[in-house]
Amino acid sequence: MEKADIGSMTKGELEAYVTAELSEPKYRGAQIYEWLCRGARPSEMTNIPKALRDKLQERALFTLPAVEEKLTSAIDGTVKYLFRLYDGAVIESVLMKYKHGNTICISSQVGCRMGCKFCASTIGGKERDLLPSELLGQVIAAERDSGEKISNIVMMGIGEPLDNYDNVIKFLKLVNSDDGLNIGYRHISLSTCGVVPKIRELAEEKFPITLSISLHSATDEGRSEIMPVNRKWGLRELLSACVDYYRICGRRISFEYTLISGKNDSVGDAAALGKLLKGAFLGTGAPIHVNLIRVNEVSETGFKKGSPESVKAFSEELSRYGVIATVRRRLGADVNAACGQLRRSRKEKSEEKA
Repeated sequence: MEKADIGSMTKGELEAYVTAELSEPKYRGAQIYEWLCRGARPSEMTNIPKALRDKLQERALFTLPAVEEKLTSAIDGTVKYLFRLYDGAVIESVLMKYKHGNTICISSQVGCRMGCKFCASTIGGKERDLLPSELLGQVIAAERDSGEKISNIVMMGIGEPLDNYDNVIKFLKLVNSDDGLNIGYRHISLSTCGVVPKIRELAEEKFPITLSISLHSATDEGRSEIMPVNRKWGLRELLSACVDYYRICGRRISFEYTLISGKNDSVGDAAALGKLLKGAFLGTGAPIHVNLIRVNEVSETGFKKGSPESVKAFSEELSRYGVIATVRRRLGADVNAACGQLRRSRKEKSEEKA
């Protein structure tokens, strides 16, 4: 018998499930839902009869991630989690602490098939999509472990969120629900490498989330070299979808640009980026924001960071085109908080033992 993924159900769906499938009163569904939002397993549901707890143990799937490994930064308190999923797969999440509240960066897939050359997450490809309950579970598990409330979510971990579209949409609705964690859409950011048809679908949802686009080059030739997705949907098509997204949702889009020494970080590259974005959004009134990221040096890629002076020169050149640029502060530097590295190292150790 296939087990029911009750953690991916809304409160209403769970109430319907317990009445139709477990022959229990509707209010039991509400009770179970409340427990699931706390990450409880059947044995912890103290106001549920033992007979019902036994039914849940037998028929329901419990997907709350388990903490496999945890690294805490001595510099800024950032916590990097390696979570083990119910089927043994592992993913990463990062809990970051700011003055305005706690932010978690979550994964959307086990691995990734997008093949971006600078990213450790894509090494080894994609294993599977995460369920809505597993997306939600990262937030719940981090809250349970840390004892702290999480108020902001960034979907920028392992995987491409829009390549797991249906599950991500369900997750967004669940995490925003008044009955659940009740995290506002405006406190959620979703990052994509540029899956154009899904950007257009997301626009029609009209969620007031922040959409971030991984750009990393101002030319199709340069972008296709480091981001294979650009060979399918080039810059013109991508930016057209971004403009339409802004017109439909009225939300500023943030562009992520990873600076790779000698590849895309010259003043000329900055000028090309400024012209590209200014031209694409001309007449829309949209503020243009670029988040500059110094490349994470992963041994498999060979990419190197530029100097702080080159980053400053790049930022200043963008400002000449009316583009607001910020340099992302690197949190958790002493625990390799950039996504993919901890999972990769664990995988390599497992392969060595085998």
